[in-house]
Amino acid sequence: MMTEDNTYDAVTGGHLKDWGHRPGQHFPALLARANEMRAEGFGLVRIRQELEGEIPLAPVMMAPHTPGEITFHENIDAVHPDEEDNVAKVRETMTALMQTPTLEAGAIMPDACPAGPVGTIPVGGIAAARNAIHPGMHSADICCSVMITDLGDADPKAVLDAAQSVTHFGPGGRPQGKRFTTSLKLLDAFRENSFLNTPKSIRMAQEHMGTQGDGNHFLFVGRSRKSGRTAIVTHHGSRGPGAVLYKHGMQVAEKFRKELSPETAKQNAWIPTDTEEGRDYWDALQLIRKWTKANHNAIHQATVEAARVGDVGARFWNEHNFVFKRDDLYYHGKGATPAWSDYAADATGLTLIPLNMSEPVLVVRGKDADHGLGFSPHGAGRNYSRSEHKRRMGSVTPDQMLQAETEGLDIRFHAGGVDASELPSSYKSADSVVAQIKSYDLAEIEDYIDPYGCIMAGDVPPFWMNKKKGRR
Repeated sequence: MMTEDNTYDAVTGGHLKDWGHRPGQHFPALLARANEMRAEGFGLVRIRQELEGEIPLAPVMMAPHTPGEITFHENIDAVHPDEEDNVAKVRETMTALMQTPTLEAGAIMPDACPAGPVGTIPVGGIAAARNAIHPGMHSADICCSVMITDLGDADPKAVLDAAQSVTHFGPGGRPQGKRFTTSLKLLDAFRENSFLNTPKSIRMAQEHMGTQGDGNHFLFVGRSRKSGRTAIVTHHGSRGPGAVLYKHGMQVAEKFRKELSPETAKQNAWIPTDTEEGRDYWDALQLIRKWTKANHNAIHQATVEAARVGDVGARFWNEHNFVFKRDDLYYHGKGATPAWSDYAADATGLTLIPLNMSEPVLVVRGKDADHGLGFSPHGAGRNYSRSEHKRRMGSVTPDQMLQAETEGLDIRFHAGGVDASELPSSYKSADSVVAQIKSYDLAEIEDYIDPYGCIMAGDVPPFWMNKKKGRR
């Protein structure tokens, strides 16, 4: 039995754990309070008694749902063998995903395709969770999104030339002297958030502003079929700051997974939203959203100024790798676009669905369909992997394929080399996706932005390959 101890040795984390407190973000403040009482002459027994009210309840273990207990809506067709194989894999991974104990509903879109080991949310997947944010379900490319600006009667080539002179593709950020301005108010908000207040996050928030990354991110210029006006569309996410947040979020989620549901797959770990960590993570997501929107805005505005566009019209955007709160549930859209009018304070009711570089960008109004959990597709998706597409090319070169598939369009690769895995043939049939949007009544198409051309990252080696070469 513990006796009163009036010596002034410090209270340690070991004391708190012995008394039943669990380590977490609150631990340093709790330890500081305990040592303040210690310095005032309180003994250990008294301090323990004073802090007893702050011992959290024992965690409630959550067993995975049984297979088939929670079903999901399918909004996808398969009309040839590649599609049938793809849909079978999507069903398999969604069936496993829906065993995650926090989930209450799910859906897949016409552009669905697998995105990792079985049980990982697919691209084109939606998962609705109660009291939980799953970082793995929005992925490292948090808030991947698209923005459009109406540029009036501006010459599309002049706009694309201007955009090429100001945008930045590829890994890393902008060097000193060529950086875009990042809001000091936003950086201060980063510093006030436990997930974002790291030197790396703050540095990347400044270096990566005005950058678009690589992969399927693009800058597209086209004309509205309805009005004939020129428009610019950008596609990218939260870059380095989002990737750092994702990594930190997965680490915190893993601690909760081990405590609450060790049987759940690691990629589906979650942060309970009623905890301090959950509230901080939700706030961090909103700050990353603000940063990403500012990033799009910066590139659009720089292009407007470089092209000397005088007649600038409407601008709006929407995200498709994010978490959206609706009523009491958290909807995780992995490559899926919210299709209800007030999903965010800046929502306009219109959203964008790009298809591929040779097809129009769709301007749609969401239908908030129950069978889509209120979502619509985010793009065209793939029926097979990038590597399989490369294998199927045979002896055809990327340049030959580019010429054949984008005749008449001004397609540019920022790094120079043609990335064949981003050419139209690597994606699902745009006509098929559009037909399924209509047949499943997921969105109303209000306009088509027909392509003039676009800028892609290009055939950029992964950053780890460059590091490996450097070590050699």
